[in-house]
Amino acid sequence: MSAAPLTSPHINRPSATSVGTIVWLGSEVMFFAALFAMYFSLRANSPAIWAIDTAKLNIPMALTNTLVLVASSFTAQFGVFAAERMQPRATGWSPVKWGMVEWFFLSYVMGAIFVSGQVWEYANLVSDGVMLSSNAYGSAFYITTGFHALHVTGGLIAFLLVIGRTFAAKKFGHKEATTAIVVSYYWHFVDVVWIGLFLIIYVLK
Repeated sequence: MSAAPLTSPHINRPSATSVGTIVWLGSEVMFFAALFAMYFSLRANSPAIWAIDTAKLNIPMALTNTLVLVASSFTAQFGVFAAERMQPRATGWSPVKWGMVEWFFLSYVMGAIFVSGQVWEYANLVSDGVMLSSNAYGSAFYITTGFHALHVTGGLIAFLLVIGRTFAAKKFGHKEATTAIVVSYYWHFVDVVWIGLFLIIYVLK
């Protein structure tokens, strides 16, 4: 009786794209940690300025904007679930039948609302005399929130690229699904960073 042929075990290696994205996000964590450190340092040296200018913040508006961004993280994850089951587009009008494209587009809209809300807040603060060059608080506020807004804008562009790539692909496969997952990693990161900024800037003041 001949022995059964030996089969080599199958090794599931992580996607190089996913690993690269996680490493890059690690460097982004350090970048925002430096911004947080700058904010705390300036606040420690200028408590009187902080007391005056933080009173001009629109807390209810910022909270609403934060909830919109947090909700967009959930819709992005629903898009990932759809991508994992290889469903690029909706099979019906009900949200339970939506595909990756519909969920990602909804996330894009919410992200755009968040950025628009920040621009509106900037306009109101400038009219109240809080500007980038006005004092230490203005510099700290606009640099920290401004860099975050740029990251959100980058995420919005990524959503559009993923949606466009899905429509351009002849068949939605593992490559397209992996791209959607990687974009969701970035979007969740941006969301978590903003929660930290919201707590420090608007809650702790």
